[in-house]
Amino acid sequence: MPQLRLDELLDEVQTRLDVVRGTRDRIHRLMEAVLSVGRGLELEQVLRRITEAAAVLVDAEYAALGVIGPDGRKLSQFLTVGVTQEEIRAIGPYPSGHGILGELIRHPEPLRLPRIADHPASYGFPPNHPPMSSFLGVPIRVRDQVFGNLYLTEKRGDAEFDAEDEAVLSTLAVAAGVAIDNARLYEEAKRRERWVRASGKITSSLLSGRPRDEVIGLVAEQAKEITGAALAVVAVPVKDTGTMAVELAIGEHAETHRGLVLSVEGTLRGEALSAGKPVTSTDVRNDPRVTQGSERFAGLGPAVAVPIGTGDEMRGVVMLVRVAGGPVFTGEEIQPLLGFAGQAAVAMELADRRSDAEQITLLEDRDRIARDLHDLAIQRLFSTGMTLQSAERIIQHPEASERVLRAVGDLDETIKIIRSTIFGLRSRETGSGQNLRARAVRTVGEAVSVLGFAPSLRMEGLLDTQVPREIADHAVAVLSEALTNAARHAHARHVDVALEAGSSYLTITVSDDGVGITADAPRSGLRNLAERAEQLGGKLELSSPPGGGTTLVWRAPTA
Repeated sequence: MPQLRLDELLDEVQTRLDVVRGTRDRIHRLMEAVLSVGRGLELEQVLRRITEAAAVLVDAEYAALGVIGPDGRKLSQFLTVGVTQEEIRAIGPYPSGHGILGELIRHPEPLRLPRIADHPASYGFPPNHPPMSSFLGVPIRVRDQVFGNLYLTEKRGDAEFDAEDEAVLSTLAVAAGVAIDNARLYEEAKRRERWVRASGKITSSLLSGRPRDEVIGLVAEQAKEITGAALAVVAVPVKDTGTMAVELAIGEHAETHRGLVLSVEGTLRGEALSAGKPVTSTDVRNDPRVTQGSERFAGLGPAVAVPIGTGDEMRGVVMLVRVAGGPVFTGEEIQPLLGFAGQAAVAMELADRRSDAEQITLLEDRDRIARDLHDLAIQRLFSTGMTLQSAERIIQHPEASERVLRAVGDLDETIKIIRSTIFGLRSRETGSGQNLRARAVRTVGEAVSVLGFAPSLRMEGLLDTQVPREIADHAVAVLSEALTNAARHAHARHVDVALEAGSSYLTITVSDDGVGITADAPRSGLRNLAERAEQLGGKLELSSPPGGGTTLVWRAPTA
């Protein structure tokens, strides 16, 4: 009996030594895990190390870390350990935060279950999901805010997770919160540094006087790179039309966005322009505010539209779109974007001021040319005509006399043309004035933002003196409609515009190298053009040259 009691005591001592040794080893593993987690500064790397360390510490076959999204109800990121890539593809999309996973989101307290299926919130696994029974979950807090949750399943050896596992995992979660906070601060510092460098580039470009389009392109490129967006689009409002035109697009599917005309009302970008503040979307492809061409966003997801300008001076919108499944844009990311968009507004303002200065210089040159033409050229031509008229009286030969009279008539016609040119050079009227030349130039210039390139323009004849005011108003409207149609439907790369004032007709010709007139193309715009021509006694002609494209000829009588 004494020997038996001694053996029992020795066994009990050995058992307690094994427990102590096991506890010591677990504490060592926990310390190693804490040190390993704390070494990383890249957030993605830190999250991966936390998940792997959790699986080792509690001897779980599967581990996952779910990051809670900005709405506080769903998971925005999900990392797994123990599941192969083939199994992940077979299972399908990552969970968003329902069932047991959602239980921890709603009630951020440790949760330990012997069988997942026995919990009321459990509703099973998707097809091809590996079987899982035991479960242990703990929240990860960063500065008193729940960042996400650790999920452990299937303790090896068909055992259940115990209170010690829960304590160890909770301790790791505390260390993980500190490591995540450090990693986020590091990423924030890196992001700010990149914004500062990008702002320096933009400022340098502005001060060096680079073209407006180049500076805006640099703004969009830098914003796209820093935020990790796949697509960047800049759209500007089209004056007095209630629409916006895409002026610049870079990244995925960029070519399908260039030249696109969008309504301001009821659209994602229009909402940002009207409200004067950033507007976000969790999935741009399925967003009802994307009213035109959602296929242009294939493979893309979260988006943000940021206004360019402040107050009443809204000059456009820059929209950034990430790939599908990417993180949504947060307030911390959007705030620097507002300052960056402000630099785009400065670029536009400087470009306008340079344009105004160039316009003033151009007008001064026109005034000088007009004075020279009036004071020198016309006077000399008039003097030459008077001399020829005097000479004609003493010419005896009939044929010679007829030629001189014809030359006098040609000089009179030349003087009329020069006077018309002088009138056009000196005109400073706005679009409501009667100067058809200036209005045509302005209309073609405004179409650049819609088309994405500058059309060619040719003008012939006495457009400013021979074309009546009513016909000129119709002509400007026709030209604007024709260029808009070319942008919306033709997908052209070149557009040629010609205005010709003949002896009795004004002819407008707009030619493009686009896809031509398709069967399903809207006809309302063309009907409007035809009705304008018929109302004035003219006509509209459409043709498709053999090489492709469309040629529109609009003609109206001027006398």
